[in-house]
Amino acid sequence: MGKRITQQARGRGGPAYRVRKKAYRYRISFPALNVEGIGIVNKLINSPGHTAPLAELKISNNKFFIPAAEGIFEGKEFWIGKRAENKDAEPGDILKLKDIPQGTKVFNVENRPGDGGKYLRSAGGFGTVINRDKGVAELLIKRRQLKLNENSRAVMGVVAGAGRKMKPIVKAGKKYHMMKSLGRKWHRTSAVKVNAVDHPFGGGRGKRIKSKISKRNAPAGAKVGHIRPRKTGRGK
Repeated sequence: MGKRITQQARGRGGPAYRVRKKAYRYRISFPALNVEGIGIVNKLINSPGHTAPLAELKISNNKFFIPAAEGIFEGKEFWIGKRAENKDAEPGDILKLKDIPQGTKVFNVENRPGDGGKYLRSAGGFGTVINRDKGVAELLIKRRQLKLNENSRAVMGVVAGAGRKMKPIVKAGKKYHMMKSLGRKWHRTSAVKVNAVDHPFGGGRGKRIKSKISKRNAPAGAKVGHIRPRKTGRGK
């Protein structure tokens, strides 16, 4: 009798395939839409569940977490909304897209006003405000253009931690613990390398796969490979 193949084990959700709840105890968000004024960066946090460092921000009685902007530090002041006397915004300030000048880099952008930020949250990420017209702000993300509500909020600047991939990992053990903290399965073993009892592609003796197309009536665990086509052969 064989054991569960990887797809079945992952679907069952054992401890090897679950992320630690502690890794995601920080929820990225903004305060309520009516909160404006000056606040302070309480502290910077290294969160294992995020690629970028997080900043704990405090304004009046509100505390919230966002990805840290490049160049901010503990004790730095930030603004939600326009700065007093119409001074230029600084990295870490939170503004509505309609108040941000064209060509400005932003991150942690809301999809809809009040949802707390959904786009551009990984280390080194940013988008550029390129246009505003009739209640819509346009954002350029690499080669993709995104149209959003002009009242959606965003953080000025670039997400910190852009050079995280430049440092070599060196040891497999380090990679293992990095993936474990994110709840990812690592390392991945190719299906043709395992035994016949562990996978339908296994036990090939020289990696001769019988078929990459799963049987139409195969059970959930054994339905691996390509989706079965309705018909095969040359079209007439």
